[in-house]
Amino acid sequence: MKKLIIPAFAASFLLFTYSCETDFDQDVESIAVSTGDADFSKYVALGNSLTAGFRDNALYVDGQTESYPSMLATQMQLAGGGEFKQPMMSDNLGGIPAVGLGNKLVLAVGADGALGPVPASGTATNTIGSIYSAGPYQNMGVPGAKSFHLLAPGYGSAAGLTTGTANPYFVRFASSGTASVLTDAMAQSPTFFSLWIGNNDVLGYATSGGDGSNPITSKDLFSQAYNGLVQTLTSQGAKGVVANLPNVTAIPFFTTVPYNPVPLDAASVTALNQQVFGPLSQILAAYGQGSRLKLVSQANNPLLLKDESLTNLAGQITEALLSFGVPAQQAGLMGMVYGQARHATSADLIPLTTSSVIGTAPASPMAVAPFDKFGVTFPLDDKHVLTSIEKDEVLAATKEFNTIIKTAADSKGLAFVDANTKMQELARSSGIQFDGVKYTTTFVTGGSFSLDGVHLTGRGYGIIANEFIKSINKKYNSSLPMVNVNQYSGVTFP
Repeated sequence: MKKLIIPAFAASFLLFTYSCETDFDQDVESIAVSTGDADFSKYVALGNSLTAGFRDNALYVDGQTESYPSMLATQMQLAGGGEFKQPMMSDNLGGIPAVGLGNKLVLAVGADGALGPVPASGTATNTIGSIYSAGPYQNMGVPGAKSFHLLAPGYGSAAGLTTGTANPYFVRFASSGTASVLTDAMAQSPTFFSLWIGNNDVLGYATSGGDGSNPITSKDLFSQAYNGLVQTLTSQGAKGVVANLPNVTAIPFFTTVPYNPVPLDAASVTALNQQVFGPLSQILAAYGQGSRLKLVSQANNPLLLKDESLTNLAGQITEALLSFGVPAQQAGLMGMVYGQARHATSADLIPLTTSSVIGTAPASPMAVAPFDKFGVTFPLDDKHVLTSIEKDEVLAATKEFNTIIKTAADSKGLAFVDANTKMQELARSSGIQFDGVKYTTTFVTGGSFSLDGVHLTGRGYGIIANEFIKSINKKYNSSLPMVNVNQYSGVTFP
């Protein structure tokens, strides 16, 4: 598998002017700022990593400084908004060594001239020690939180880290070991709130390849949690803004690695077909499954993967190979390895993290030549691929959750941000434009997504901040000025 190669001149792409949708044409200096029907004197933001300012696979100082709630609070302060504190990390590495959280990703050039994301060097100074004495904090975004986690008592208990009932980020700034994110938010008597939660209720399933280790939250639980959050947040008269969930399958984490990145010359294809795929295809064809394997050309070939939705034909393959005179050990191995194997199609999504696995050897005793290259002659594991069926499950859940969010917003008269539509705009090849700078979801050079392919850059968070501002102004007749997206940071090149 080739490494991600990004020419140094790619950074200049961000400076070109393109013909695309313009999203920033406001002269902020000419805006007469007003609160309208809202009261921004105590603004509190609830959510997950997207609210915290997480990016490059870590939470670090520069990312927090450019969180979208911080941008909102700055604009609100022009209209009487109060102090906005964030539970700042200790450094710009972002790792928390005590709980195994690594440093942020940075771009680095390897010996072969390839440019790609690698963990930043150095030892992070962050701990899970409580910093609540300097609070309370108005940015209550907790990386990794799902909808129901915000209501969970003890989510900030250090003792709960060993049982998986607590979150190290909330441990840092929770008021006590029994508090919940919601109770700590309500203790501040917010006059205005933002709520962007639910991504992790589907994202964890998607990024783990739908392998079952991180299931999608049930519709009933999500509805109960989300409506409970909105009901409580509005119970003291606060107004607010909520956002729906973007289609996570459209983010760079799932759109960067192609389904067919395996370059093989004609001799290699011929050899593999003779040794592996030719005999297997004949056997599978006898069971009406001949289309599973299709390594037929020397062009970039599709990845080989395990699809648990397929009928497991391990026994049939083994029996047929034995009848062909294949030694029992090899026949059994091939049956086990290829019983649910197929080549990928364009409907399958390959996670960004799988790029480091393709072409490597599976763990012994499975790594037996020629069945010793993940994605080429050995199927990628379930966790390495989001199949088309699993993708449909993610999309269906996202649609259901977004209906719940919109209904809750309408029932309480809250401002609503259609983050899903904004993501669709970014995902188009034309992207969106801010003062002559084009933004898309293209990994690294698109300007809006950070090096983890999931979270936004400072500029990406600026795009989101403006969507919140537009919705707030429309709903509450306020006139908060939009932020200048281009003043924030994008991907940093070495």
